[in-house]
Amino acid sequence: MKMVGNARPNQSRQKSYSMNNKAGLSSLLIFTILLLAWISGFSSRLFAVIRFESIIHEFDPWFNYRATAYMVQHGFYNFLNWFDERAWYPLGRIVGGTVYPGLMITSGSIHYILHSLNIPVHIRDICVFLAPIFSGLTAISTYLLTKELWSSGAGLFAACFIAIVPGYISRSVAGSYDNEGIAIFALQFTYYLWVKSVKTGSIFWATMTALSYFYMVSAWGGYVFIINLIPLHVFVLLLMGRYSPRLFTSYTTFYILGLLFSMQIPFVGFQPIRTSEHMAASGVFALLIAVGILKYLQSILSKSEFKYLFTVGLLSAAGVVFLTVVALTYAGVIAPWSGRFYSLWDTGYAKIHIPIIASVSEHQPTTWFSFFFDLHILVTTFPAGLWYVIKNINDERVFVVLYAISAVYFAGVMVRLMLTLTPVVCMLSGVAFSVLLELFLKDEDLPSNEDGSDKEEDTSNSNNRNLYDKAGKLRKMKHEQQKEGDGLGMNLRSVVVIAILMLLMMFAVHCTWVTSNAYSSPSVVLASYGPDGTRYILDDFREAYYWLSHNTADDARVMSWWDYGYQIAGMANRTTLVDNNTWNNSHIALVGKAMSSNESAAYTIMTSLDVDYVLVIFGGVIGYSGDDINKFLWMVRIAEGEHPKDIREVDYFTEHGEFRVDSKGAPTLLNSLMYKLSYYRFGELKLDQGSSPPGYDRTRSSVIGNKNFDLTYLEEAYTTEHWLVRIYRVKKPHEFNRPSIPPTKRTVKLSHNFISKKVKF
Repeated sequence: MKMVGNARPNQSRQKSYSMNNKAGLSSLLIFTILLLAWISGFSSRLFAVIRFESIIHEFDPWFNYRATAYMVQHGFYNFLNWFDERAWYPLGRIVGGTVYPGLMITSGSIHYILHSLNIPVHIRDICVFLAPIFSGLTAISTYLLTKELWSSGAGLFAACFIAIVPGYISRSVAGSYDNEGIAIFALQFTYYLWVKSVKTGSIFWATMTALSYFYMVSAWGGYVFIINLIPLHVFVLLLMGRYSPRLFTSYTTFYILGLLFSMQIPFVGFQPIRTSEHMAASGVFALLIAVGILKYLQSILSKSEFKYLFTVGLLSAAGVVFLTVVALTYAGVIAPWSGRFYSLWDTGYAKIHIPIIASVSEHQPTTWFSFFFDLHILVTTFPAGLWYVIKNINDERVFVVLYAISAVYFAGVMVRLMLTLTPVVCMLSGVAFSVLLELFLKDEDLPSNEDGSDKEEDTSNSNNRNLYDKAGKLRKMKHEQQKEGDGLGMNLRSVVVIAILMLLMMFAVHCTWVTSNAYSSPSVVLASYGPDGTRYILDDFREAYYWLSHNTADDARVMSWWDYGYQIAGMANRTTLVDNNTWNNSHIALVGKAMSSNESAAYTIMTSLDVDYVLVIFGGVIGYSGDDINKFLWMVRIAEGEHPKDIREVDYFTEHGEFRVDSKGAPTLLNSLMYKLSYYRFGELKLDQGSSPPGYDRTRSSVIGNKNFDLTYLEEAYTTEHWLVRIYRVKKPHEFNRPSIPPTKRTVKLSHNFISKKVKF
């Protein structure tokens, strides 16, 4: 009897030890998987560095890098007061008040910490590798959010998905030093803290949500998505009758602190209380206060009194709020909806009213191909995960449903917003895979013995005996069914599991291939391949910027289309007229007018702007499709918006409505400044010994129509090796009759067979 009495405490201790051991193994497994996801995400983003070098990519990242370097060198407060004279000549730009400083502060803080530890890392390398490092933090925040919404298994799937999914990698490869590289982490972490605060009703978690939101505001303009989605979540919960003190505490704390924190960013300022994009958050805050008051009155008033008060009070409050917003908007206190907002609801709005927005490729509507290219199999599993969440709805899962629906819509409207859809797709796909594997890998937790008998150690408990009898009967029935089906159930489970693993491996291969081939080529360095597979590097952009920095005066002013402004300022360190900030549409339109006009009219504009050099991108020699001739119509449209009497888009088309650069092209086009600067002396150039005549444009697949012309007001100063970048000097009035000085380089070196090359963009 004594031994029997000690058996149960020993069994309890063994059970407790076993549970602790399982918990420890589970924590170790979770840590290992998240670490491997971080390493995988970091490694998959290094293709550009390995193939080329540690360099900043694209256009906007060059300004971000230049601003970060200035902040590191001169300090944060000097950065906030920095007036950049090299941008938007002759207007200039106040950088501190026109930029989201979160990216610069993050890189500068890392640089400061490393140097404090005597680790001398250049700020450029920190900028290059910042996005890959933050990809691991994004995976962890996605795991935490998915775990709160569903389970740890779904969270691990979601973390692994977002670590390598192309939809996120496209904006976070090494060298892509842009705001989105850290903003997606801030987005996911803010959502995690919000869900945590809603579940707990804790002021602490709501305060942490506001702090994370503050970091998001400092990093990216996409914070507007947060400040509209969270109020939408609260509003829908109120409509569903799910009001609770937890919700009241969470939202009121978040809104008040988040409002105060966000207004500390100079670029944001008073926008949270003066723009229509933020009014939904204020309205939901007022509504939540009203609902809280009504809930209190319901407890002290009779049913009839409360019903009357509810009807009259609700209608009166709604009317007062609506009329107040309308009156303040009409009076100019609250700014109306911006054109960028309207373009999200009407895909044709920007093309008609704001062509400068429509001219950006990432602002175009998303094609079906892009969804499958960036998300692969997650496109098909995402709806399944959404269905499971809707089927098992609760307060926090309402949030992810709203997140998914809104993100799908906005991603369909604009390619760039695919970035906001990718995290929720990874989360819901993680839910789908988790549920599926739990279904097919679930073990039967029934007590069993090899001989099929039901034995109990303690026969004194009649309830346990009955349970074991039932378990024995179920086990026998299952054994008979398996015997009849010849093991079909087990085989089916194995086939499904193998199929899932195959899909996941295909997803990993696709992500690696897309990252390697589509998202790891810097725009400033091009790669081409010969017929034997030999790779050639076309470094014309940096060649031209290097020439500008070493062969022009320090105060020289360079006119180009706005796409290249940040690169000219960052690499050549020269003054530009317009750049990628695009804050002044009329100034950009003036440059577009100069490019669209004939040479004499353009010279008048360039003289008024003190232009010294003009830079154009020309891809007719190597077949580069992203050159200025292909962008020319957007220059015309933007110029026409400000100067409709001088520039008309219809004048640049043929009678049949075609845009052609050959002999049948419109005379206005063939005599425009952009056409002449792109094709100057190109008519003398024969690219190969085959059948192509001189002046054959490989990009447009046609022979140019205007070959034999000279420049009167400009002279060729430099043309890069492959004619990709062409720079012209604007003559002074006393130089018109002087013969043009031969350019430094104006003949292409045909050392390789360009016809057989394929240029990667």
